[in-house]
Amino acid sequence: MNIRSLPRRAFLSGALACTALPAVAQAPTVSLRPRLRDLRRANSSGLDALLSKSGVTGQVVFAVADADTGDVLEGRLTQVGLAPASVAKAITAVYAQDTLGAEHRFSTTVTAAGTISNGILDGDLILVGGCDPTLDTRGLADLATQLKASGLREVRGRFIVYENALRPLPSIDPGQPDHVGYNPAVSGIALNYNRVHFEWRRNAGKYALTMDARTAGYRPDVTMAQMEVVDRSVPIFTYEDIAGHDQWTVAKGALGKEGARWLPVRRPGLYAGDVFATLARSHGIVLARPELTATVPQTGLTTLAHIQSPPLRDILRGMLKFSNNLTAEMVGLAATRARTGRAHTLAGSARQMNLWAIEKLGMQKPAFVDHSGLGAASRITPQDMVRGLAAARRNATLRPILKPVTLRDAKGRPLKNHPIKVDAKTGTLNFVSGLAGYITAPNGREMVFAIFCANEDIRATITRANRERPKGARPWANRARRLQRDLLERWGNQFSA
Repeated sequence: MNIRSLPRRAFLSGALACTALPAVAQAPTVSLRPRLRDLRRANSSGLDALLSKSGVTGQVVFAVADADTGDVLEGRLTQVGLAPASVAKAITAVYAQDTLGAEHRFSTTVTAAGTISNGILDGDLILVGGCDPTLDTRGLADLATQLKASGLREVRGRFIVYENALRPLPSIDPGQPDHVGYNPAVSGIALNYNRVHFEWRRNAGKYALTMDARTAGYRPDVTMAQMEVVDRSVPIFTYEDIAGHDQWTVAKGALGKEGARWLPVRRPGLYAGDVFATLARSHGIVLARPELTATVPQTGLTTLAHIQSPPLRDILRGMLKFSNNLTAEMVGLAATRARTGRAHTLAGSARQMNLWAIEKLGMQKPAFVDHSGLGAASRITPQDMVRGLAAARRNATLRPILKPVTLRDAKGRPLKNHPIKVDAKTGTLNFVSGLAGYITAPNGREMVFAIFCANEDIRATITRANRERPKGARPWANRARRLQRDLLERWGNQFSA
């Protein structure tokens, strides 16, 4: 089996960066709590046939409600909780905006701890991460340019990276394969979504390998992530944390002539420090090998460079469009830190979001274990999801940043100018498919809906090594998506009266 160059999701717009977290944002002027009423199942004519025809094995649960009255118009097992997958990001987006504010910006700074005389710092230089999930190599290049413009020429102390604004974690979900780029490490600093670009090219029987931190206009080499080609067929990749760097091996039998893919970074602070040191060196400023610190001095610091992220609303729009897991975890963790005043584990932060969802959204039993939905242990019922969506609609915090869903015909072709308008968040894990959001019927009636499908029996048979592309997962997901489209068509037409 050959590895092919994988398509890369576009980076979120604006790669600037981050900052100290504010106090909890002021509570919304309109209550988020919805007013869903008791379930009233509508005429189910044709519903059973539609479900049977879909061929979706496992469980299918859903609910659709009138957005104004709260009446549940049709549902199936509405109080059965299934894994939401990335649909969870919709609740995370509301949580982050309610806590931090839609205009919040994260900051990344470079500070000096010591005295500066004639361009020489007699002390330490500190790269301070402030939870910006959109920081990329261009942002670090901007910081390096500002550092040069400040007049700094030499650093006689250490080069330190502070990543503990969020509790550092080696991955989002330990149950995922080591090499998948959608499951990187999490910390208070993230560069290029904590992914490193691995590229290979065979020439005269030997492979030329590169590991770099590329983004538009930049591709600095990375030394903290290293790759070795090993003469084997499987496993394709192996990973070890060795002496502070990410050590990868790749099976020679899987490479082919050339290709590239993104690999996750497990030491994000050292990754960002490695790249920043390279960029600073291009301006004549030589830094020591980066070290990590768990604390930053509260006094005696001089800020030499500073960049900010785009507004949170824009970050969340990109997160929902590209379904970036790291962004969801970082903004969710940052919101929890702002609420509680301390860093949490993913599970601890998710518990705080669950409590918030009960209080602010009127949910009854949300059970998220993270903010991205990557952890398969999360559970949410269709009824609770619809409650959350209805509450978010009252403050217009979610639908404007959701991605429009294109309805398609029986052959999968997009239907242009369709009278039913849908804005929603998708969610996909192996043999799990979810869709939740808003429908506007042809007559203008607005509804909220949630659809969750899962085959837990098949999921239980998938080994960790096979979780990237297990057999049968794609056809099952395609059938689930067709069922979701059929349900949307049904609701848009049936409840347009």
